[in-house]
Formats: sequence, structure tokens, C-alpha cells
Amino acid sequence: MITIDFENRCEFGLCECIYAQIKTQILNGTLLPDEKLPSKRSFAEHLGVSVITIQNAYARLISEGYLYSIEKKGFFVTNLSLEEVPDFSKDSKNSPAENDSKIFLPQFEKTDFFTDFRNNSTSSEKFPFSLWTHLMRKVLKTNDERLLSRIPANGVFELRKAIAKYLLEFRNMNVSAEQIVIGAGTESLYTMLVQFFGRDKLYAVENPGYHKVAKIFELNGAAVVPVDIDESGINSDLLEKSSADVVHISPAHHFPTGVVMPVKRRREILSWANESENRFIIEDDYDSEFRFNGKPLQTLQNADENAKVIYINTFSKTLSPSFRISYMVLPERIVNDFFDRLGFYSCPVSAFEQFTLAEFINQGFFGKHIIRMKNYYRNLRNNLINQLEASKIASIAKINEEEAGLHFLLKLNSPLDGKRLQQKLEEHKIRIPLLSDFYYTKNLGDTPENPTFVLNYSGIQKERISETVRRMEDSIIQS
Repeated sequence: MITIDFENRCEFGLCECIYAQIKTQILNGTLLPDEKLPSKRSFAEHLGVSVITIQNAYARLISEGYLYSIEKKGFFVTNLSLEEVPDFSKDSKNSPAENDSKIFLPQFEKTDFFTDFRNNSTSSEKFPFSLWTHLMRKVLKTNDERLLSRIPANGVFELRKAIAKYLLEFRNMNVSAEQIVIGAGTESLYTMLVQFFGRDKLYAVENPGYHKVAKIFELNGAAVVPVDIDESGINSDLLEKSSADVVHISPAHHFPTGVVMPVKRRREILSWANESENRFIIEDDYDSEFRFNGKPLQTLQNADENAKVIYINTFSKTLSPSFRISYMVLPERIVNDFFDRLGFYSCPVSAFEQFTLAEFINQGFFGKHIIRMKNYYRNLRNNLINQLEASKIASIAKINEEEAGLHFLLKLNSPLDGKRLQQKLEEHKIRIPLLSDFYYTKNLGDTPENPTFVLNYSGIQKERISETVRRMEDSIIQS
């Protein structure tokens, strides 16, 4: 029977840990080519985990080519020996020159934090690997020649049609497939928008806000102006004074404050856009699916009567951050101009993934997945908040904006400033960003008396919550 070490799984969930260790044993030769693996049920009983956990781990290994299955016989290790990698160290003719410049490749930050509230990852155990694998095979069996053909700039029609149907059913947005553009993450969509509107335009962003948006605008040659938010969202008076042409906002659930923009402010922002033919609004609806009380709020795009709002959303929060499929909905009046200028592009997302996602949505699996994830995140959030409220921290803490989205604020009445508390938390292997970290200008409200932390809980482990809160107590109370 395969041995799995759960003691050193760090931030990994059970499924991710099993997947990673089987993969390692295949690569290092512990598991040999064509060796049979234990059945899902017997392996689950041996490890003391659920059958679905083993099933998801096996499905992922199959989809990546490390395992193969034979019906009614079981799961086997793939023979990887055919994929030989040349060893240049044995051939001086092919060896890199000793005086070649060292190449630095970008790497993701590696941390050893016990709990990381900055990380926006999702639970790998909740991803429907088996179902996804089934849909991928179904798409391949169609032998559709479009899988190997150039994809138009706006993406595969079937996916755009599926998204339009989803938006009508779940967000009450009546849009056509022709208005939708598929992108490889929101980064590619923001880049296209700068190229469409022009680098000579001034782009306003929320302050505090998600800094990546401003960086993308700036790296594409555009000027950016931060506009402060208040208790109702971005300040419309300050927006008017900024002389901005385009504004990026998240009215359904602002990051990081969690503010939900009320109707009055929404009308003010729409009025601002209507004052000039060349003003537009980019509405980022990034985690609107995760509203825990009541129905999702109406989008700004829905209230837009003058075709001024570009709606953007992503599958990164609902499926996985590594799932690089996002989309935007263009106002009808700019669709033709948009494709006249940028229609020469090919869509950066593979047709295979787009057809698979279209099947996932059309067959109702995406809607069911959202419901499952809402329940999971609601329970995770409630567990964390309940334990915080029962802890020693409760007497000096206030929790804000916890009814929507996948983060909430923790404001502390502490004699120490935020940076010192942040340092103490990191000494206990707990990483939590400060609200002040998301300001473009100094946050005068983050005084030593009220440091505010942003707890993004989507990637934390339920079984670590108690110990996480205990470490937070040790860091904050004993400071």
C-alpha cells in the first residue's frame, strides 16, 4: 500500500497532499511504470479519508498524464521513460558556456506560514476533478475541427453563449454573446481596454484598492489617478475633480474595505460617465457570486441606460486562481469599434478549455458548484469568526463587512501600530495584510489606536483555524 505522510503537508489540503506525494513517487521511481495503484475505496480506508478525496487526486493525476485507468481493472502508473530529457552536462558541445549571463526566471513567492490570509487561493479538494475530466473527454470525442483552428478575438461562441445565459439567469443581465470577450485572466482584458480607449486617457482607480489594476494600466503606457473611497464607495466629487476619462470600480463588494455601493452613489457614478461622450466605467464584479445574505445585487451594467459600463468578471474565484479564464461584456455601441481596432488578435485561451467550460456551464454544473462553494465558504467564514469572537482578541476587536465576498476586516484597538502587530503575527507564522497596505497614499486613518487587518479566508484550512486563532492571541494580546 502507498505511504502518504500527512504530517508535513504544510498549507496543502488532503487531496493536494495525496496528489503531490503520488506524483513525487512516480517521478523518483518509487512507483514503477504500469504498477497498479490501490482502488479508491481501499486507499481511502487505509488513509482514513473520504473516497471522493482519493477520486479527485486520481482524476488530477490522470488528467496530467501521471496515471491511466483501465475500465474494471483499476489505476496504473504511466510509463514516462519515453519522454527523455537530454543531459547537456554529458556533452560539452551542447553545454551552456561558462561565461553566459545568469538568467533569473520569475518565481512565485515561497512561504512557510502556518496560515496566510494574503493568499487568495481556493480549496483544491473542492474542485470537481472527476467531472472536469469527464467533460474534457467528451469534448475530445466530438472531433470538432475548431479545437485545432484559430480562435477569434472574442473567444469560442459556445462559451460566450453559455456565459450570456448564465448572466441572464443569475445576474439578470440581458446581454448577447456578441458583446462578450474571453480573456486569459483579467490582465489581458485590461490591456485590451487600454489599447482600445487609448494611452492618452486618464484612468481612475479606487484608493485603497487592488494595486495590480493600476500597474497593468501604467505598464501599458496609461496615466493612473487614485481616487479615495468613503463609506459609499468611490467618492463621486473627487472623481469629478480627478479629470479621469475611465474609472475602474468594484461596486458589488469593494476590495479591500468590503463596501457595497448604494444606489444613490451608483447613480452619481453613472451621471459622471454621462457628462462626456468619452467617459466610461469598468465594473469589476470579481466575487459577487459569494454573497451570503439575500440575492446578488444588481450590477451597474444593468442600471446603465447609455452604454457606458464595461462589465468584467472571472472564474478565478469560483473555480481556481490558476483557471485563467475571464470575460468582459462590452456596451453594444462600442462592440463594432472594439473589433475594428482589436479584432486581429487571437483569443489567448485554448479552444479546448473554452469548449469544456461551456459544457460545464450549459449542463448546470457551474451553478451547482457555486452553491457548494457558497456553503463551504459560509461555514469556513462562520467558523473563523466564531472562534475570533470567542477568543481573547474579541475584547479589542471589531469585525466589519463579513456578509459578502471572501474576505473581511478585523479592526483592533491596540497600543501598537499595524506594522508592529503585523511583524509579531509573522513571527508566529501568521501572515495578514493591513488595510493600509492597499492605499496608494498614506492611510491617515490607520493610527496606532485602530490598525485594521484584511483577512482573506478562501485559502485557509478549516482544521487549522483553532491553532491560527491561538497564535493570533499570542501575537496580539501578549504584545
